[in-house]
Amino acid sequence: MTTVKVVIPFVMTYGLFITFHGADSPGGGFQGGAIIASVVLMIAFAFGIESTREWLANSTVVGLGTLGVLLFAAIGFGPVLLGENFLEYTAYYPVFGSTLGLKEYEFVKYGMEAVEIVGIAFIVSGIMMGLFFVLAAGYTPSVDDLEPSSELRDGSDTASTEGQTND
Repeated sequence: MTTVKVVIPFVMTYGLFITFHGADSPGGGFQGGAIIASVVLMIAFAFGIESTREWLANSTVVGLGTLGVLLFAAIGFGPVLLGENFLEYTAYYPVFGSTLGLKEYEFVKYGMEAVEIVGIAFIVSGIMMGLFFVLAAGYTPSVDDLEPSSELRDGSDTASTEGQTND
């Protein structure tokens, strides 16, 4: 537990670094989101899955993934509303160019970074945390699922063995 308490700030910082520097160096939203989600997995392994699940509400995990999808869609469909193609970042130049003081080609760079940071990283971290909690919860079959079907109660196999001989 002590090791996890010491390591978590460094892993989280590294995950954010990989996420924010993905456009200029190796990394990006997917890799950074996976590293950020691994922080929650480390906490769960160190302090218990159920206590982590109580600490990090299911609505937070689902909200993280949903927020990522909504932000990705907003960034992507913004140019469509301005009369351009999906994810065509230069469409933002006439609207925000003079306000932000950016050149037209810079909108492509910063648009891609925005999609990586606020879209993909949120989606990946939310889905990875959600999958972890779902898999950690396990599956408990009901009594009806455990009873064999009426066809198998006589001990016969489902495969037909007629006409086959053991040589």
